[in-house]
Amino acid sequence: MHISQHPNKPHRLSEIFQSYDAPVYFVTFCTADRKSILANAAVHAAFRQYAEKAEPRGIAVGWYVIMPDHIHCFIRMDPQRTLGITVRMMKRALSTAVAEPLPHWQPGFFDHLLRHSESYSAKWDYVHQNPIRAGLVDQPEDWAFQGEVVPIRY
Repeated sequence: MHISQHPNKPHRLSEIFQSYDAPVYFVTFCTADRKSILANAAVHAAFRQYAEKAEPRGIAVGWYVIMPDHIHCFIRMDPQRTLGITVRMMKRALSTAVAEPLPHWQPGFFDHLLRHSESYSAKWDYVHQNPIRAGLVDQPEDWAFQGEVVPIRY
């Protein structure tokens, strides 16, 4: 049956989704055995390069922090994209810059869908403090392996 035959039938999710902004995910993924192999210029450059190339394909990487053994980032994607494939491709791109033998990554990742009542900036403020809590710097601005690729408005 077509939706036009039943005007009181709810619209399909994809039709409704097009009228809203795509969701924002807070994503964390870790190295295998929590090895400290990520906080370096080569991995940072590979991360930025992946994120910049992903934008025209409908994947926006907002704020991010690359810690020695894990990465936090905010991602917004077109509805046809999947978070699992996006993170897998990101890990693959970063592995080319890691100078350690495989495996580089823990299986999977952690994600949190930001709700409208949550503040993107509040989550970022928490993540931005991560290098201080880890004793790596005195001020968050001193941590070289962080930034924003695409401004995500929430």
